Amino acid sequence: MSIAKPAAPPAMAFADWLLLIALSVVWGGSFFFSKVAVAELPPLTIVLVRVGLAAAALLPVLHLAGQALPRDRGIWAAFFGMGILNNLIPFCLIVWGQTRIGSGLAAILNATTPLFTVLVAHVLTADEKLTPKRLAGVLLGLAGVVVLIGPQVLGGLGGELTAQIAILGAALSYAFAGIFGRRFRRLPPMVTATGQVSATTLMMLPIVCLVDRPWALPMPSGTTVLSLVGLALLSTSLAYVLYFKLLARVGATNTVLVTLLIPPSAMLLGHLVLGEVLSGRAWAGMALIALGLVALDGRLFARLWRAIDRSPGQATSS
Repeated sequence: MSIAKPAAPPAMAFADWLLLIALSVVWGGSFFFSKVAVAELPPLTIVLVRVGLAAAALLPVLHLAGQALPRDRGIWAAFFGMGILNNLIPFCLIVWGQTRIGSGLAAILNATTPLFTVLVAHVLTADEKLTPKRLAGVLLGLAGVVVLIGPQVLGGLGGELTAQIAILGAALSYAFAGIFGRRFRRLPPMVTATGQVSATTLMMLPIVCLVDRPWALPMPSGTTVLSLVGLALLSTSLAYVLYFKLLARVGATNTVLVTLLIPPSAMLLGHLVLGEVLSGRAWAGMALIALGLVALDGRLFARLWRAIDRSPGQATSS
């Protein structure tokens, strides 16, 4: 009696990798935008403005695209569930955590999302099981993020333990969201993105009114307003359309690899656009991340293994 081999997540095509890189660029800006905004506004208010503006931007775009939000109660219940797991919990935890720890450490802790996801997917799914190759790839990528940002950042571990646990809690919530979001694969990505940010807005509004009383807050500066706009339009509206498109095509464990790509994307943009100099450590970190992604993809290693496996036979027959 043969034992069935666990099903592997879908292989990523070249177009999928391009989408993942694009997502890392627009999502990576959220750490910068949030860090600017949190200097003047409380975390819950920032989250409400983020999802509220995102919903306001996506609704007319959805209409212009000839699409509409569903009226089915079951789908809306799923939108609210996704909003809790993918927005309300992680956004609040990350923004609050960034009031106490630096963006570099926050990015490293957030990069544990793929590790949590492969573990959660192994337990909760039949087609995204944990394999040694995937675990090795995730650990290599996480090590690359640490090297890229700088091991000295880890010196802050334990200093603000509650804030660090909050970021790890956000990463775990993202992992569950990736699995939960698989149910939307038959909906257009823009519909799912609009539905979940709209649901999150409805949930956040009474919370913010009770806790922050935003009408009593001082008017934010122009810099903060621009950061909120960037956070909503780029790092939420556009990011979630790309996210749900990827989730439907390549599964949860592949999609959340974006958290490994966010730090190198930010550094490469700084190098290409702002002329910032990249250190040898930065290049070494990016090489480790690339090696981890190659291991996760598996195709290059499989070809090398087949070539090595054929070599002795060819040598014998010659």
